[in-house]
Amino acid sequence: MSTPAEPEHLNNHHRDTLQEIFRHPTSHNIEWRAVISLLDAVGTVTEHHDGKLTVTLGPDTEYLDPPKGKDADEQMVVDLRRMLTAAGFKPE
Repeated sequence: MSTPAEPEHLNNHHRDTLQEIFRHPTSHNIEWRAVISLLDAVGTVTEHHDGKLTVTLGPDTEYLDPPKGKDADEQMVVDLRRMLTAAGFKPE
């Protein structure tokens, strides 16, 4: 088992977004643009012409559909927790 990655290279905005993603109960106002900024800081994000994203985080690649509104929905937050945890990222 690997040691969780320390988010020391993340700025305060990224750390705040990471904490919001892992907060219980699930926050319903995590801005999608903040999520993309965090994912871009910890992995590789490629946006396609149809608006969908390919996110490579650690050894895994995920395909994400952006939410219809400006905030990530609850299922997206659950998926983000899984992705970030698998890559070794957790809030401080």
